[in-house]
Amino acid sequence: MLLALIVACEIGFWIMLLLGLTTRYLLRWQRTSAALLLCVPLIDLVLLAATIIDLRNGAVATFAHGLAAAYIGFTVAFGHSTIRWADQRFAHRFADGPAPWRPPTHGWDYTLYEWRLWLRALAGFAVASVLLLAAILLVEQPERTEALHNWIPMLGFSLCLWLLFGPLWYTVFPKKKPQGQGAAQNS
Repeated sequence: MLLALIVACEIGFWIMLLLGLTTRYLLRWQRTSAALLLCVPLIDLVLLAATIIDLRNGAVATFAHGLAAAYIGFTVAFGHSTIRWADQRFAHRFADGPAPWRPPTHGWDYTLYEWRLWLRALAGFAVASVLLLAAILLVEQPERTEALHNWIPMLGFSLCLWLLFGPLWYTVFPKKKPQGQGAAQNS
C-alpha cells in the first residue's frame, strides 16, 4: 500500500508541476500556477503523514517505509532544482524565454558542479536519516523498525559511491574539453 503511495506521489509531483507550468505559460494564470506549484511540497507532506499514521497504527516497518523517508529527503534536496529545470525549459519552449541553463561539460567548472550536486545529495541523506531516526524513536520497538535501521547505511554507501565516482573522481581527473571544440564552437 505504502509503495503504491510513493509511486502515486512521484506521479503527482510531475502532474502538479506540469499543471503549474501549463497554467503559467500557456494560460497565463499566474495565481493558479502559483497555487498549483505550492501544492508540490504538499505531496511530500501527504506521504510523510501516511507513513507516520501507518507506523503509529502498529505496522511493522518495511522497505517501503524506508523508501518513503529516502524519497522525501531527496525531494527536499533536489525538488526545487528540478522545478527550476522544468520551468526554464517550459518558459523557453512556450513563452519565448531565454535558453535554459546548461551545466558545464568539462574542466573545473564541471568538477565544481559535481561537488554541488553531491552536497545536495548529502543534504537529502541528512533529511532522510533524520526521518528514519525519528520513525525509529516514534515506534520504540526495535523488532518493528529493523527495516528502517538498514536504510541509513544503505543510503550512506550510495552517497560514498557517488562521492568516489563523482566529485572526487573529477577532482583528481578533471573532465577535459572534447577534441575538436574550438573557440568558434563555443561562441
